[in-house]
Amino acid sequence: MGRTRPPVLVTRRLPLEALDRIEAQCDMTLYEGEGAMARDQLLTEVAGKAGAITLLTDRVDDEFLDAAGPGLRIVANYAVGFDNIDVDACTRHGVLASNTPEVLTETTADAAFALMMVAARRIAEGDRFLRSRAPWVWGPLMMLGQDVHHKTLGVVGFGRIGKALARRAPRVRHARPLSRRVPAARRGRAGTRSGVPRP
Repeated sequence: MGRTRPPVLVTRRLPLEALDRIEAQCDMTLYEGEGAMARDQLLTEVAGKAGAITLLTDRVDDEFLDAAGPGLRIVANYAVGFDNIDVDACTRHGVLASNTPEVLTETTADAAFALMMVAARRIAEGDRFLRSRAPWVWGPLMMLGQDVHHKTLGVVGFGRIGKALARRAPRVRHARPLSRRVPAARRGRAGTRSGVPRP
């Protein structure tokens, strides 16, 4: 007799490779609608499931866990964060909660570096200008922008993403944090103390 496939709810369409792997191992229920699943439908669909793959838009709390029933073993959050998950409630129900830490570190650093280049070289402004089809004649100051190479790159918050951003700037002269932690008693209104480092 074959192994029983655990019933799993997937609350949003994921990349095809992930869905194929889930479907190969589980009895998958997939929500294919646009946007987040309505709360009442979420509570209905999770009933009797052994697992649920949720997103930040899906609140996992006592109501959700009660609706799922005693067979629920894991809630796997498809997100770095888990603000939508009541971890204490999961603990009370004996349900494992997981997330996907650090998977977006490099991706976010890519986006931050791209935005820095777009702003410095006036790329978005130039794109809008060309799409307007306004007549123009090139001049030495037209869309001049700012050079990024050989500049000092200041990174506010030098954690995983900040360090990944700094690695993307080999032609930048310096990449240094602009903020540091200070004791809570000295913070006042701001959580950090900032200063521009000398080049």
